[in-house]
Formats: sequence, C-alpha cells, structure tokens
Amino acid sequence: MGRPSQPLLSRENIARAALVLLDELGPQALTMRALAQRLGVSGASLYHHVASKDDLLDAALDLINEEIDLGPLEHPQWREGIAAYARGYREVYMRYPNMIAMVARRRVEADKALRGYDTLMGALLRVGCGPAKAAEVAAAIDYLVLGSALETFAAGFTRAPEGYRPAYPSLAESLEGAEGVGSGLTGLDDRGFELGLGLVLDGLAAAVRGRDA
Repeated sequence: MGRPSQPLLSRENIARAALVLLDELGPQALTMRALAQRLGVSGASLYHHVASKDDLLDAALDLINEEIDLGPLEHPQWREGIAAYARGYREVYMRYPNMIAMVARRRVEADKALRGYDTLMGALLRVGCGPAKAAEVAAAIDYLVLGSALETFAAGFTRAPEGYRPAYPSLAESLEGAEGVGSGLTGLDDRGFELGLGLVLDGLAAAVRGRDA
C-alpha cells in the first residue's frame, strides 16, 4: 500500500477537531489528551504541529476568523458596511459559542484576529473617528457581538408573560409587549442585538459630527 498523499495531522485539522470537541462537549473537555484520543494519535504527535494549548486556541481562532467577512468594511456607506460586518461577525460566533468562553479574556495573538481588528479600526479611522474613539467603538462592537452570541436573553424567561404577574408586573408587561412585536419573543435576541448595534452606530455618527463641528 502506498503512503497517503496527505499527512494524518496538520495544524488545520487539529484545530478543526478541537472546534468539534468544544461544540460537542464544552470547554472543560478540551485538553490535549482528549484531542489526541479524538484524532487517534499520541499526545506527543500533536506537539509537532501546535506548541501548547494556547497555540491550539490561536489556530482554532484563525479558522473561525477566516469565516468573518471583512469585505463590508470597505463599503462606501460606512454605516451599512459596519452594520453588515457586525452581523456577519455575530453569525460566525453563534456557530461557536463555546469558543467565546475560551478566548474572552485571552491576549489577542491569532493573526487573522489581529488583521480583523486592524481592518475594523482602519474603517473607523476613515470615517473620521479619532484613534482613541476608534478603539472604543471597536470594543463596543466586540462586547455587543460576542455577548449576544454567547447569551440568549429571551430563552431565560420560560414562563408565559402572564406567569410573571403579580410579583414582577413590569417584566410581565414588557414581555407581553415583546411577544406582540414582529417575530415575538423568539426574535427578541435578534431585535435586542439590532437595537444595540443601532445605538453604537448612532453614537459613532455623533462622535464624527462632533469632530467636524
């Protein structure tokens, strides 16, 4: 039998296996030993391709960030472009919610993550943001996108709205109102994200006008 045309292991397929393991079993399950078992190799074999668990997470992040479309940040209408970028960014991380907990407080070293931030801040600078404001807006978009991808607000309320009366009347009234709008309670997470995104962009527009005044 001839030798396989592709090596059994590569940095990319190790990272993809890590993402599958995270998705199936959660952050606590992601260890180098568990990953080696999943791939059917010795633990030592992994270290020929990833130097450490931190390096593995960087490789997995690069795969995720490859899916984020930076193209909208070149849109001539900055508001439409940044909104489309933020929506796409959120859609990608909604496919990998367990990864958010793994990287939320890590240093940013993955190349494609750094390129993403560089591209976003470049777009903000072109809009007319000062450098400090560009960093603040990028941070706000990150909080909004990753927070909304990780948490579901609507699913936390398991009773029918009326079930929160009389102890929580304002909650009941608000949920009843949300139930009667558009996509109802099931669409509340998306509507909340869109509201937050609109507020961030409104603030950006105001900051730019202030610099122009």
